[in-house]
Amino acid sequence: MSTEPPRTFGQTLLTALMALVFGFLGAAVWSYSGLADNRTRSFLLGNPELLPQMAEAYEQQQATERLTKVDKAVYDPFPGVVLGNPQGSKVLVEFTDYNCPYCEASLKDVNRLIEDDPDLKVVIREWPIFEGSDAVSRMALAAGMQGKYRAFHDAMFATGDVDAAAKAAGLDLDQAARDAASEVVSTEIARNLDFARQLGFSGTPAWIAGTTPLGGAVGYDKLKAALAETGAAR
Repeated sequence: MSTEPPRTFGQTLLTALMALVFGFLGAAVWSYSGLADNRTRSFLLGNPELLPQMAEAYEQQQATERLTKVDKAVYDPFPGVVLGNPQGSKVLVEFTDYNCPYCEASLKDVNRLIEDDPDLKVVIREWPIFEGSDAVSRMALAAGMQGKYRAFHDAMFATGDVDAAAKAAGLDLDQAARDAASEVVSTEIARNLDFARQLGFSGTPAWIAGTTPLGGAVGYDKLKAALAETGAAR
């Protein structure tokens, strides 16, 4: 006879939801979780909206756990590659690609957050994942090395042309070309790829809002709420 304490309705429901969310609906799981209980079955059938909510919550929990294992250097900008207040104590990290339409759409959200909070530092992690993006990300980092990242960043999203953006930002083009091809820039791009993999990000944009990792074009309200909830990241 088992000495295990009886399962409560809440425990049974939690197990059932986890099983449904992650697809483990074999007969053994059904038997173990007590889904034969009519109350549980009725509750699940009557509240299907719980399933995506629980899946999202679980994914967020996993992402947060992954962040605790990532080097804190993820919050440190490449020289000059920062928006907002470079000395700000509240940090938003953005993984971005200039050929990503969702990154371009998110630009207004980032600008609004900067306008709202003079203590916000936005650390940009160049993550070129689209075809043709590597050269653009390299030039963006080179612009940072000349202290002209913001000008290049905005011009690139506005024009979509790397040469035009470099000229609009007023870069020393010869120096920028050398810097873009440098080992330090190659190392930064490789490091950003590694950070993204460790965090489980699958595409751009992706964020760390304070201590909350987020994937996708989540919008101003969600970023602002995450920053307010977690406060300063460091």
